Amino acid sequence: MSDNDIPDSPGSPFRHERTARDEAPQFVLPLVVRIEKDDPPARTDALETAARAVLVMLADERSLGDGEWAEVMRLWQDARIRKVVRRGRGGEWRKASALPGITVTGEAAEVRVFPPVPLDGWPKELAKLQVSGTDLDDPRPPAPAPADGPVLWLSPDLGMSAGKAMAQAGHGAHLAWWDLPEGERKAWQAAGFPLSVRTAGAGRWRELTASGLPIVRDAGFTEIAPGSCTVVADHPALRR
Repeated sequence: MSDNDIPDSPGSPFRHERTARDEAPQFVLPLVVRIEKDDPPARTDALETAARAVLVMLADERSLGDGEWAEVMRLWQDARIRKVVRRGRGGEWRKASALPGITVTGEAAEVRVFPPVPLDGWPKELAKLQVSGTDLDDPRPPAPAPADGPVLWLSPDLGMSAGKAMAQAGHGAHLAWWDLPEGERKAWQAAGFPLSVRTAGAGRWRELTASGLPIVRDAGFTEIAPGSCTVVADHPALRR
């Protein structure tokens, strides 16, 4: 699913109203989730793995300084922050995996994240992959999120496909990364970017959206209404 979302902060590249960022070249961060027909991953596993994949890409040495992906990462983040989740299986997955990128694994989920590409310039191996139909289920309710760990809280009021929710979780992780001090970023990376993705209860959601933690709002291009709150990024260091 394609997303372009906003947190509640002035001047953010995720804002939905038109800004100078709209005049910059537009790039998108591609994520491909492996969904084999007979053995799909659990939904929560896929969401958490997608969020971690975004963090791994942001922290990778090739994305920083003079790294080979640094310029395109800068161009991507200087314009609208877009992430698109597609699905692949079998030969499609193998061809996608041959392109430069990083594969991140969860309990069973596999998500490959690629350096940003121009909005209208996708590699053919990725362009032909399906966006729609990324529907996954949890075979059993996920365990409660650890109280002392990072949690990306999903809105209880919105029904999102797995692909849409994966992109939203990626946005939430991205916002947490931006808001953390450098030392906390390094500690999170050293620990392997542990995180949970859970749907908040109605009362908890009201508390979270009033807490001052980073909030993702949807731009309304797909599935849900513009301005909808989709994710609150809750990291222990941000609670302080």
